Amino acid sequence: MTISVWFFVVGALLLGMGLTSDFLRRLPVTNAMVYLAVGVVIGPTVLGFFHFNPLKQSELLGMLTELVVLLSLFVAGMKMPVPVNIRRWRFSLLLATAGMVATVVLVAGFGYYALGLPLGAAILLAGLLAPTDPVLATEVQVRHPGDRDRLRFGLTCEAGINDGTAYPVVMLGLGLLGLHELGGGWRWLGVDLIWATLGGVAIGVALGYVLGMAVWTLRQRWPHVELMDEFLALGLIGMVYGLCLLVEAGGFLAVFFAAVALRQTQQRMFGRPPEPDRLQDEAAVGEPRGRPGAYATDGSLFFHEQLERLSVVVLILIIGGTLFPDSWSWRAVALAGFLFLVARPVGTLVSALGTRTPVRHRRMAAWFGVRGIGSLFYLMFAIQAGLPEDLALELVHLTLVVVTLSIVVHGISVRPAMMRYAGRRSTSNVLSPG
Repeated sequence: MTISVWFFVVGALLLGMGLTSDFLRRLPVTNAMVYLAVGVVIGPTVLGFFHFNPLKQSELLGMLTELVVLLSLFVAGMKMPVPVNIRRWRFSLLLATAGMVATVVLVAGFGYYALGLPLGAAILLAGLLAPTDPVLATEVQVRHPGDRDRLRFGLTCEAGINDGTAYPVVMLGLGLLGLHELGGGWRWLGVDLIWATLGGVAIGVALGYVLGMAVWTLRQRWPHVELMDEFLALGLIGMVYGLCLLVEAGGFLAVFFAAVALRQTQQRMFGRPPEPDRLQDEAAVGEPRGRPGAYATDGSLFFHEQLERLSVVVLILIIGGTLFPDSWSWRAVALAGFLFLVARPVGTLVSALGTRTPVRHRRMAAWFGVRGIGSLFYLMFAIQAGLPEDLALELVHLTLVVVTLSIVVHGISVRPAMMRYAGRRSTSNVLSPG
């Protein structure tokens, strides 16, 4: 398609979504499902107006997915509603670590034994599909900084962390394929695993804290000074991620924890903002009473969410434009079924061991492990690392089908499941104020 047709299609889709948003809320569908359906119709599956080739355009798609994931991680971090402590974060941390390890082992085993992939490719595939998505799972994630629902908190926190914890797995898979230096295993252990994880968290926390203190200092000296919230947030994302790339630390972890540290620093210095009214828009953000704009980036949270949503429109259309009628092989569908029905539930069960997570939370978390934009980013990253074309085509095929099925099956089930969950909600589902 020409650029003019792209503008027309995206514009028409946005107008249609804007005019029918209230009607769509009553249906068991998500916005992502609508975007995907349009992409499939105008793509090679039906009309053939355009075809997006991930191999030839991996650099472009990699850049787009990287930007969207960074925005989503920052938004997720800014919505974390309670101070960080082990008791409240335990289940989420375990989902993003122990649960991910269990998922990786199971998916890699399936790829190696059932799909006949080489060991390195099987581990790489597991790394691509292990992280849940902070972009497409908004229906089951924290809606605003005052949302204290335990399930939403747990899934949001997990999605914010595991895009970063998937990085060592991806690098291990690339290393076993001869596309990354493992250093006899020591470089992978020291740099790709330990330093990438701890260094990323440390850099994010440090810079988020520094920005929070800088804003507090400015407010103390010049209470009525106006700040450009959008620039503060984007500047923090850019500095944190750029520094991590320079020193080989985990950039995704750093951005998420920079937002968490910024939010917690502001809460400690300025006091807790009032809870948003339940009838407010999901993106509503409260500000401290009597201190307009005291929280840096509060004013930009809605702006960043809109950027994220607009970017998702284009990315989901692209996914639809990569699918052909023969994309639906038994291998890809079987992999998706194994991931959704076996690997994710087992990973959740492992994560819940030793915690007091209610059974209903475990069940919901076991099902809503949405796969999406993070998987596409790592796929493009692997292609640009030099994957052989035949293996790249196989991984593209498997990953795109799994992501597509995740959009559909999780999208169909999310609203009925969340309505049932909300109907059974009790005070035990709510995090106490920290």
